[in-house]
Amino acid sequence: MLALVQRVCEARVVVEGEVVGRIGRGLLVFLCAERGDTEAEGERLLVKLLKLRIFADAQGRMNRSVQDVGGGLLIVSQFTLAADASGGNRPSFSGAAAPADGLRLYEVFVRGARALHPEVESGQFGADMQVHLVNDGPVTVPLRIVPTALPV
Repeated sequence: MLALVQRVCEARVVVEGEVVGRIGRGLLVFLCAERGDTEAEGERLLVKLLKLRIFADAQGRMNRSVQDVGGGLLIVSQFTLAADASGGNRPSFSGAAAPADGLRLYEVFVRGARALHPEVESGQFGADMQVHLVNDGPVTVPLRIVPTALPV
């Protein structure tokens, strides 16, 4: 499972002219399920995300998490994170999970986030979304959790 995490001063997602999700200070998380991902990868990614220390402490060092600072999470599905342009100029998205699997894993991830964090907003899976953000820093961190290999 892939995530592109951006520390933001504020962010919002608009679908068909309507704001469907909005946060102030916090993390904008672009999320992509890959082929072979399960709920387990989502759980591991969520734990890492909530503990990711990319907010400044009193000394100005990145040493605090979104939970430490009471920030919001805005989670947006983005299958294009699985793009592979190594074979030419048109990216392939074959590494992304099938749409039905992607939707299921996205919904499980958002539900899990809401169970563990007080402020969680989300985009709309599969919609044409306009994402507005004020990046803080800028700080942008890619995260990837690969499926755990099963014992042979």
